[in-house]
Amino acid sequence: METAPLKSFATKARTDLMKEVSARLDVVLASGSNARAEQPGSVAALERAVVEAGRDAVVERVAYTWFNRIVALRFMDANGYTGVGVVSPEPGKATGQPQVLSDAKGGDFDSEVVSAKAQAAVTALLAPGAHGADPQGAAYGLLLEAYCRFWNKAMPFMFEREGDYTELLTPTGLLSADSVRGRAVAVLTEEVCADVEVIGWLYQFYISERKDEVFDGFKKNKKAGAAEIPAATQLFTPHWIVRYLVENTLGRLWLLNNPHSRLAEQMDYYIAPVDKETNFLKVSKPEELKVIDPAVGSGHMLTYAFDLLYAIYEEEGYTPSEIPGLILQHNLYGTEIDPRAGALAAFALTMKAAARRKLFLKSPFQPNICVLENVSFDPSELDYLWSLTKGANVSRADADEFWNAFEHADTLGSLIQSSEEFISLFAPMIQDAHTSSDLLLAESLDKAGTGPRPAEWWSFVSTR
Repeated sequence: METAPLKSFATKARTDLMKEVSARLDVVLASGSNARAEQPGSVAALERAVVEAGRDAVVERVAYTWFNRIVALRFMDANGYTGVGVVSPEPGKATGQPQVLSDAKGGDFDSEVVSAKAQAAVTALLAPGAHGADPQGAAYGLLLEAYCRFWNKAMPFMFEREGDYTELLTPTGLLSADSVRGRAVAVLTEEVCADVEVIGWLYQFYISERKDEVFDGFKKNKKAGAAEIPAATQLFTPHWIVRYLVENTLGRLWLLNNPHSRLAEQMDYYIAPVDKETNFLKVSKPEELKVIDPAVGSGHMLTYAFDLLYAIYEEEGYTPSEIPGLILQHNLYGTEIDPRAGALAAFALTMKAAARRKLFLKSPFQPNICVLENVSFDPSELDYLWSLTKGANVSRADADEFWNAFEHADTLGSLIQSSEEFISLFAPMIQDAHTSSDLLLAESLDKAGTGPRPAEWWSFVSTR
């Protein structure tokens, strides 16, 4: 894959989006803005985010959120998953306005996606003599937001729900050929979008300037905090290394359990054992295979594992329509400290499934990708959690240590060590308590369920 155009596109996109989002932020938060009157709840949420995280952090977050979405929609357009060009011109045209806008000018809307209220607003903006600095751009913004909400049902990790404050900060000028949308269409051709690996390359290039900033800070003896660690540590793994690792772990395990399998014929980097092995994990069916990437990044390792697992299921006689869902449900797991990367990993896996079964997006399984969050408990919450142990053979100190292990999850990531014994004890305990507790305790139980999930996944490795 030729990566130079991808790098140029991604680095410029970051700069442009941050400028555009910053400008929109000023407009939205201005006293007497239209947004304050029309969407007071979303504005209040945006103001809280600015107070809690800082203006620069909010701008950075919203900019990469829109980058992810524009790239995702272009990838889906190019592969025919959207049904209509959301960011792309109509088929057969390399440039031009997005097809959804062209259709809207002719009164053609997808009523399943665009509400009657939004259709009326778009139609008014596209009418002759419509007021405003850029009525066509405003109309396209409404259409883009509608499609993002629609795809939230299938991919909530990538697209916002209605009322999310990122809608307030939708970039302007997206109809220009030199906009992020226009350049995405030009660079992410159908040929490029045939390989989901492009998602990982784009992410690495998008954060490259931020990575340089962090390393410049290291030279000045600045320490990396949670916000800097992803940029400093993310590195896209070349495909041949991914194949070597996956084929000599997942592929090897399957062949040890199924010596008559022909899987090795498609594993170019597989190294067959010299001596016969007898001490290995016994697997009786494909669903029992577990692949965990504790620092999943944009999902490159898991997307190739998907291909190998698909071949395994096929070899075992499973029907093609059921295989993608089974793989996402039973086989692939990833944890990540960076929400940007986690969203892209989940998207990449969803696209792998959709490539095998286009109807998959109608009723998808959510990929097992967990973005680690800091979780801590106050003394009263720890008292409540302790009360649920009901005489289990565990000390209060050990129990408290387990619950607070994820207090700095966004910094420590998969370095966190959790007892398998405690995972087995506490995870079902929390599940049982959820069914019988009152609403006042629901938040504590939700937090308690956040930590054991990735810890349980990591135990796939630590216990084998």
